[in-house]
Amino acid sequence: MSMDKTPLIGMTLAELQDVAVSEGMPRFVGKQLAEWIYDKRVNDFTDMVNISKKNQALLSDKYTVGIYAPSESVRSQDGTVKYLFGVAKGRKVESVYIPDKERATLCVSSQAGCKMNCYFCATGKLGWKGNLTAAEIINQILSVLSLADRGRDGIMPLTNIVFMGMGEPLDNYSAVKRVIDILTAPWGLAWSPKRITVSTVGKLPELKDLLEQTQVHVAISVHTADARERAAMMPAQKAFPLQSVMQTLGGYDFSHQRRLSLEYIMWRGVNDDMAHANQLIKLIGNLDCRVNLIRYHAIDGVDLEPCSEERMIMFRNVLNQHGITATIRASRGEDIMAACGMLANTKVKK
Repeated sequence: MSMDKTPLIGMTLAELQDVAVSEGMPRFVGKQLAEWIYDKRVNDFTDMVNISKKNQALLSDKYTVGIYAPSESVRSQDGTVKYLFGVAKGRKVESVYIPDKERATLCVSSQAGCKMNCYFCATGKLGWKGNLTAAEIINQILSVLSLADRGRDGIMPLTNIVFMGMGEPLDNYSAVKRVIDILTAPWGLAWSPKRITVSTVGKLPELKDLLEQTQVHVAISVHTADARERAAMMPAQKAFPLQSVMQTLGGYDFSHQRRLSLEYIMWRGVNDDMAHANQLIKLIGNLDCRVNLIRYHAIDGVDLEPCSEERMIMFRNVLNQHGITATIRASRGEDIMAACGMLANTKVKK
């Protein structure tokens, strides 16, 4: 991607229209650009055949579409693909493509590194290197969609997007919200917001903004309902107490199409016993949600172990018996360091 030209991806329809007008073109050229970029995923102005050659030349002088391919990829034995993307200042981020029968989900990064510093997360160990722009975030999506369009990497067209990659999405809310707007707008990708999930430690007040300004699904990283235990594992607990997060969530309706999920990584001898199950049940109360139980994926320098399958099943069954929908999430991409909590720009040779 040219670094001396402004990328058009990540711009809204109004901004694309402003670009057209600023270059002396009719305003409707902005809508044509949106269609070529977001619907047809064209990356060369010369392929935009309903825009005059003169206007194509004017655009290419200052702008680039901005879609660029991942620099590397590695495929897991289970079909998961991890992509490496270059972003500003020589930084790199990862996205993960996860096929599952008729579904194809892309796990998207919103930051290089992360400020949250969760003890068990490889991304947190990197520290925070910077926020991604809307262009850098949506490029992950458009470039993988383009690969699917061309039948590359043997991947299917995407059905779902999850902001669960590197970074805390609500710590870069303005860029993430812009991408959600582009994904769901009729002039953008025209996706239903029910195809999008945003995962967060519960950063307030941005969580409230997300709930009020969008209709996307929400996933909260809980991992333990014990406040002191959570604070030791997740420093964000001190700034955004889980009880306050749950009170905020209680003010919204998740009984229809919009879904609320609680993410719960399970560690042997830490949070996998019945006392912790009962604490979680009490925390949830009457809140309409589901619980995703996740096996811990070991990373270097962390003295935690995954709990047994038997414990996970017992924990799930107790939640189910109390009327809480709980499922055990299948691990995907662990052999390529692409599973939950493992993204750290680790090169894996296959």
